[in-house]
Amino acid sequence: MSTGTAEASETELIAESALADDEGPLYARIADYVRERVYSKEWGVGEPIPSENDLRDMLGVARGTVQKAIRALVDEGLLVQQRGRGTFVTQPLMARPSTTRLLSFAESMDAQDLPYQTRVVEQRIEPASTTCARALSITLGAKHLFLMRVRTLDNRPVMLIESHLNLDACPGLQNADFENEGVFAAVERSSGQAVGRCEMSYSARVAGRSRGRWLECDEHAPVLNIDQLVRLDDGTPFEWGSVWLPANRCVILSDTVRA
Repeated sequence: MSTGTAEASETELIAESALADDEGPLYARIADYVRERVYSKEWGVGEPIPSENDLRDMLGVARGTVQKAIRALVDEGLLVQQRGRGTFVTQPLMARPSTTRLLSFAESMDAQDLPYQTRVVEQRIEPASTTCARALSITLGAKHLFLMRVRTLDNRPVMLIESHLNLDACPGLQNADFENEGVFAAVERSSGQAVGRCEMSYSARVAGRSRGRWLECDEHAPVLNIDQLVRLDDGTPFEWGSVWLPANRCVILSDTVRA
């Protein structure tokens, strides 16, 4: 058998095993093929994937179909294209350490020497709904501070933070400069107490239209949602809200020891 025939046969086998048994549009099957190699760590974070021509030859499909698959994965946030260099598996911009020590997201980024910026996109005093009043242990309709901030790193949004803040526990908190002072620091200053503990729940979501706009990602893009309730030292809840992290730009790190 000639070398050319052997290469052709190998390409057909790859194409058959990778694509033939799947259903759906061909570009979507190619995207699944590439995604699986990234998820299985065959193609590592920060590394280049095969070129469009190489993928075309490997899978025996038209280059335009490969390009459509790659574009979909770029939009998804799994890949990034660099002009003149190729296509790479996305390197997250920020790591969020998971430790037993309670740090705000700003304090966590400061500890990693990450040069982030904070922009307040919404700030208003509004009456507490039933759910908000229950979470913050305040009276239904009591005035509280709603605060929405976007944090950016390398000019890309890495975090959207929505906070409902207890003004009864933190008088004057609404006067803080939240673009230059973290919420925890402002709360400790206004309440006269230290921040105590935080209850968090993690879930996978899609961004949705509104939050996708703030995070500059597709509305169907995956995001990590962290719902949190933070308390002062005496147990009084002062912050109830959500943090939204684009899945392709942030990771959660955990270092644990087995006793």
